[in-house]
Amino acid sequence: MNRIFLISYALLAIWLTPSVPANAQEDSPFKALPGRWVGDGRVGFKEGKTETVKCRATYFLSDGGQGLRQTIRCASASGKIEVKSQVANKDGKLTGTWNEMIYNLGGELAGEVTPRGFRISVKGSDLAANMDVIVMKDRQMVEIQFFNSSLRGLTLLLQKG
Repeated sequence: MNRIFLISYALLAIWLTPSVPANAQEDSPFKALPGRWVGDGRVGFKEGKTETVKCRATYFLSDGGQGLRQTIRCASASGKIEVKSQVANKDGKLTGTWNEMIYNLGGELAGEVTPRGFRISVKGSDLAANMDVIVMKDRQMVEIQFFNSSLRGLTLLLQKG
C-alpha cells in the first residue's frame, strides 16, 4: 500500500464565530482546531508519481462548537489541491460534506471522534476516500487515501501558528 507523507508549516487566520460561548467550545471535539495551520507534505498520484506540496489549513467553529468548517489548500510544482469540508458532531459521530475543488471530487462524509482526532470516510458518485486527522497540541497530521480517482493520497503535517 502506497503511503504519501506531507510536512506542513504555514499559517492561516481563523476567526471564531462570536455567538459561540466559551464553555461550548471547551466541550467541543473540535476545540483544538480553530485557527491557522501550515506545513509541507506529499501528494501521490494513481500512476505512482509523488510530489512535495506546501499546504495551509483553516478551521472555523460553528453551532456552539459542534460544527466545523475546514479548508485545506496545497500547491505543488504541477498543480493545486483544495479541500473544503463542513462537519457536524453529534455524540461523537461525524456527518457532513467533503469536496475537493480542483479535481471536482465530492461526497458525504461520515465518521467518528477518536481519542487522537477524527476518522472519516467520504463517499460520492465520483469519490471514495478515507481521511484521518490526528491532533496533538499545536501539531496536526492529515492523511487522505483516495480509492477511485487520479489522486492516490495526501499526507500533511501541519503546525498551528
